[in-house]
Amino acid sequence: MAGTRFYLGGGIGSGKSAAAACFRTLGAVVISGDDTGREVLASGTAETAAVLRRWPDAATPEGSLDRQALGRLVFRDAGELAALETITGPGIRSRLMAAAESHPDAVVMVEVPVLRDFAGPEWPWIVVDAPEGLRMARAIQRGSGMSEGDVQQVMARQPSRSEWLAAAAWVIDNSGDLAHLEGQCRRVWDEIRRP
Repeated sequence: MAGTRFYLGGGIGSGKSAAAACFRTLGAVVISGDDTGREVLASGTAETAAVLRRWPDAATPEGSLDRQALGRLVFRDAGELAALETITGPGIRSRLMAAAESHPDAVVMVEVPVLRDFAGPEWPWIVVDAPEGLRMARAIQRGSGMSEGDVQQVMARQPSRSEWLAAAAWVIDNSGDLAHLEGQCRRVWDEIRRP
């Protein structure tokens, strides 16, 4: 099924990045929505300038964007998060689409932390799932400096576990160890590659 496109998603701490690494090993081209978001909000972009105008408290003393400060500002309020997405969404979409189109014959997975059809609803979702308590523990342990309250704030603004599962064409259970995750990814890979 060369040329097939998928979204790879899941809430914070679900393990979607670990699943992405597994799929890369299996042969998929994985495009990171987080990395694309960072590109859009790099120094000197029009989006960064617009964000700093909208949220001047997210600026460093040197005038660049403090992403952690921005996160604290937008993740506590759905309206603020929507305003950020209005600024960054078009740039993220165009970059993701260009990256996917540059691999016309590959299986492409766009790894994203939100339930948003950047490329349209025809791309099916592969959702990485784990119980909320385990996701919380992973998010705190991964060294991002986030507290339990920070993680709860992000979880509250992301789709719920039931929303992720409802959107899924395939679910990867990541409630076990790495070997279990790799087996889950192999199962999905075999299914999506089946003629």
